[in-house]
Amino acid sequence: MEWWWRRQLADEGIQAVIRSQARIVSRVQLLAAGWPSDRIRQQTRNHRWQTVHPGVYSTHTGPIGYDERLIAALLYAGPDAAWSHYTAAEQLGLLKPAPDRLVHVIVPDARQVRGRPGLVIHRDVYWADRLARAVPPRRTGAHAVLDIVGITRTLDQAAAVIAEACQSGRVHPAAIATALDSRGRLRHGRALRPILTDVAAGTHSLLELRYLRDVERRHGLPTGTRQRAVDCEFTDVHYDGFTLNVELDGRLHLIPNRRWRDLDRDNRATLRAEATLRYGWFDITTRPCPTAVQVLTILRRTDPTLTAHPCGPGCPVR
Repeated sequence: MEWWWRRQLADEGIQAVIRSQARIVSRVQLLAAGWPSDRIRQQTRNHRWQTVHPGVYSTHTGPIGYDERLIAALLYAGPDAAWSHYTAAEQLGLLKPAPDRLVHVIVPDARQVRGRPGLVIHRDVYWADRLARAVPPRRTGAHAVLDIVGITRTLDQAAAVIAEACQSGRVHPAAIATALDSRGRLRHGRALRPILTDVAAGTHSLLELRYLRDVERRHGLPTGTRQRAVDCEFTDVHYDGFTLNVELDGRLHLIPNRRWRDLDRDNRATLRAEATLRYGWFDITTRPCPTAVQVLTILRRTDPTLTAHPCGPGCPVR
């Protein structure tokens, strides 16, 4: 495979390449630009440059930032290397960047590249078929998500990644499902399809997935409408015909304006003659049965004959 930077080098020169790469450059690039080996060695010997990885240099002597580490990883891993896992997902806008994360790079299965501190090297026999059309090279959004799923310890962690990635609007659950068909064995693979179906139906976060599974389905409650648009905003769960909204938030809002927005939304629901129940992470993950009782109590105000069932011995739902 041709290096992804060769056209820019030919058109604009080595200084333009260095600027576009957050002041990172490789020995291969410098040699391609006509630099002799002794001139390259002189830069590091005189401490004008610092070595990031073998054969990869920073053209300044200050701290190495996250963006610099990303480029340095690709240059170190070779021409047939691409960002993968969390790194690709961040660069595609699927996940929020986290500068303390390791850099993930994937290479063809036949290649051997030694890992480095802060850098994880993965190998894939289907490497070329799973690349996005982007420069620098990276996985497609769907395969980046499945890369992450394959290294997550729990299904909840996998579900959270899928929900956040799809909520970005840059990858669709159907694309992830199609990519899953080509994966063969994958950790949590069998359990992903119902999660993808729920996300496609409008479930936007792990907390919403847990509410759907542990509160609604396990107790036989009606299925609410996800992400209903009303008053220029969205309701997490709305029960049509019952005038009930359920708002779910896994964060602790200590910021006054966010708390005001929540109160304002609840007040406007009241003006529409709709009740609002608001739950956090602790309520859904440790008290799903009492939560179901509260929801059922409000629903039965409209339909006293509404049925539900306990999820197991000791469940208070009747």
